[in-house]
Amino acid sequence: MEIIKTGAAMTAWSNEKIAGGESIALVPTMGFFHAGHLALMAAAGKMANQVVVSLFVNPIQFGENEDLDCYPRNFAGDCELAEQEGVDVIFAPSPVEMYPPGFQTAIEVKKLSLPLCGADRPGHFTGVATVVGKLFNLVKPQFAVFGEKDLQQLAIIRQMVGDLNWDIKIVGHPIVREADGLALSSRNSYLNSEERQTGLCLNRSLELARQMAGNGEKSAARLIAAIKKNIPSAVTIDYVSIVQADTLADSHEIDQDSILALAVKVGRTRLIDNGRILLPEDRRQKAEDRKGNT
Repeated sequence: MEIIKTGAAMTAWSNEKIAGGESIALVPTMGFFHAGHLALMAAAGKMANQVVVSLFVNPIQFGENEDLDCYPRNFAGDCELAEQEGVDVIFAPSPVEMYPPGFQTAIEVKKLSLPLCGADRPGHFTGVATVVGKLFNLVKPQFAVFGEKDLQQLAIIRQMVGDLNWDIKIVGHPIVREADGLALSSRNSYLNSEERQTGLCLNRSLELARQMAGNGEKSAARLIAAIKKNIPSAVTIDYVSIVQADTLADSHEIDQDSILALAVKVGRTRLIDNGRILLPEDRRQKAEDRKGNT
């Protein structure tokens, strides 16, 4: 596995591989790998001859008083895990490499950046779109793999790629969870044991929504009210929303495209989760089987 730290070297590597007829899949990350990241890498390895994992804690997507300085990092451990997963290149540029003095260009996906996480994190998704756009230009992938836990990010990247006519297939990978249902996240490392148990309210909210919808409840407003009532009082709710999968527009009645999206603060840690409310029958049966085995 190679470690590349400059944009020029990254592009030269990609140009050589593409000239040789090889395809490239990119997995953009901020590091501190867990099983969710490794699942993205494994999926990328099935799509392309070469897998590039970017490892870059992107400063322009962090707002004031967010956790840029204390965001968890483990470069050596990340490299070891990536190599074990068969990754070909870790692209790990420095902030000054990505944003040299005088940098002033940004990519803004306007409408999709407004709801959900965008409502309380102004500028966040402009930072995300800008860094991902730069990564696409430097790595030149034919495929890029993102986790579905970041619902809004995935929608924004798909919109950006379509709007800017980039010939890149964007692949969403299903959320990877712990056995008890907690969605994997690098920020889970901030949680103490009590907070981690409290954080299970997110997955339980998904279960409640699916149960109510399965019993015939179609009102998004009534589902949201029931979910908020069942979230512990120790949790600060950022949002509980039911939206359409592609547009992120509010759903009023539940249909096959309705997604429950949640963001809460447990202690000082912000957690997000989401999932379709109406599951296809095969997925519903698997979910019920998992629940029965826990």
